[in-house]
This record gives sequence, C-alpha cells and structure tokens, in this order.
Amino acid sequence: MRRLRHLTGHHRTVTTNRVLGLLLAFNAGAVNAGGFLVVHMYTSHMTGFLSSLADNLVMGNMKLVLGAVGALWAFLSGAGSTAIMVNWARHHRLRGTYALPLLLEAVLLLLFGLMGAITLGWRTPFSVPLTVLLLAYLMGLQNAVVTKMSSAQIRTTHMTGVVTDLGIEMGKMLYWNRSGTAPDRHVHANRERLRLMAGLMGMFLMGGLVGAAGFKHVGFIFVVPLALVLLTLSLPPLWADRVRLRQLLKALRSGPPALPSPAHLPPHSPPHPHGTAHGPGPHETR
Repeated sequence: MRRLRHLTGHHRTVTTNRVLGLLLAFNAGAVNAGGFLVVHMYTSHMTGFLSSLADNLVMGNMKLVLGAVGALWAFLSGAGSTAIMVNWARHHRLRGTYALPLLLEAVLLLLFGLMGAITLGWRTPFSVPLTVLLLAYLMGLQNAVVTKMSSAQIRTTHMTGVVTDLGIEMGKMLYWNRSGTAPDRHVHANRERLRLMAGLMGMFLMGGLVGAAGFKHVGFIFVVPLALVLLTLSLPPLWADRVRLRQLLKALRSGPPALPSPAHLPPHSPPHPHGTAHGPGPHETR
C-alpha cells in the first residue's frame, strides 16, 4: 500500500516516475488500439488530427474539420483538467498530487466500459460520436499527468518522441569514438534513458496487443480491468489525504466567511473640530 501511495504522491523519484510511466504506457496502448477498433481513429494521435484539419480545410470537407477540432478540443481539455487538479492538490499540500486526475480517468474509463456502446449513438456538435471525444479527453488527461510528474521527460499516450529518443541513444551507442580523442569529447549513450524509452515502447505495444484482442473478443467491458488498475494507483494516496480532503470539502460547502452587516459595524465618528476622536487637539486641555 505504501509503494502504491508513492507512485502518485508529490515526492517524485526516478524509480516512481519510471514505474508509473510504464504502467500508464500499457494503459494508453490498450485504450488507443482498442478504441481504434471501435471508432476507427487513434484518439491520442493529435498530429494526425492536425493534419486532417489542414487537409480538410483545403478540401472543404467541413464535417471532417469539425471532427478534428472536436478531438483537439477534447485532448486539450483533458490536459487542462490535469493541470487544474494537480496545482489544486499542490496548493492544498495533498500527498496524492497526481492521484486526482488518475481517479477521474478511472471513473470515466469505468463508465466507458459499462456504457460505451451507448456513447456511439450520442451525437455531438463536432460531427463525431461522444466516444471519440471521451477517449481523446482521457488521453489528454493521462498524458498531462506523466508530463507534469516527470518534468516532460516521459510521454505515454504517443510514441513519436519515445521512438525518436530511442533512436538518438542507439546512435550514440553505435558511435565510434576514435582513439586519440579527448575523453571529454567522447560520445556516450545514456543507457538508463535507452532502457526507459525501450520499456515505454514495449509496454505501449503490449498494451495495444492486449487492448485490441480484448475489444475484439469481449467488447467495451474490457476496459473495466484497466479502470480498476487506475483506481488501485489513485485511491491509496487519496485515502491518506482523507482527513485533509474532508476539511477542504467542508470549507467548500460552508463558503467564504461572511462579511459583517452594516448594522453590526461600529458607528463612524466624525472628526473632532480641534483634534482627533482619540484625544484632545493641540489647544485643548483634559
């Protein structure tokens, strides 16, 4: 329980960032690949949506333009929601700084698993079903969690940057340092980063395989175990914060402190013609 609490707590280490990043990469791969089987879109692929937006603006296909705008808006909203919750938790000195957005993701995934088929029929102003917006929102929410906790060193919902970093480190590893070169000019691979990037890519791929198979054979209900994993990660730190959260909720319900009404204010005393209200003027005697 203590280890789980540390995974989403405000005290970050290289190990906790790596473990949480790997778990969330698996989750993102499963949701992204499984979601493609449902809506035929990779809902974490904002590069693709931006390209689609440009292409269809030129071609005049406004229906697809609206769909791309909707996905981008949902992803941005998810990332913004994470920023609000994380900064609120930091402001109030909660232990589970990153637990709140993961709890929200777990709840939404759980609802998606139980009601996903219904969301396919819910139309939106963006000419795409609610399913697309929900999945894009979830990917933005999760990607922002990992970005903030790792100071933008780890990404989990898309692999372009991960594969790029992996290629850079592999190139460094294969670089031939000629004899006679000064040691401070030698090129060395960051093997720790290489292992991390390879692990993220492997977990995303594994999650994609499991997610695609799960959606194909089980359907929407497959995401329920993924939601339970996120609940397992988010609830321990929030349980440790339960007293503080109860106090904050109580303060929120009671509202800001009321200002005194004019009837209870002390009467205003006009200035004394020869001095102040608190003492005699310079020409007065007591």
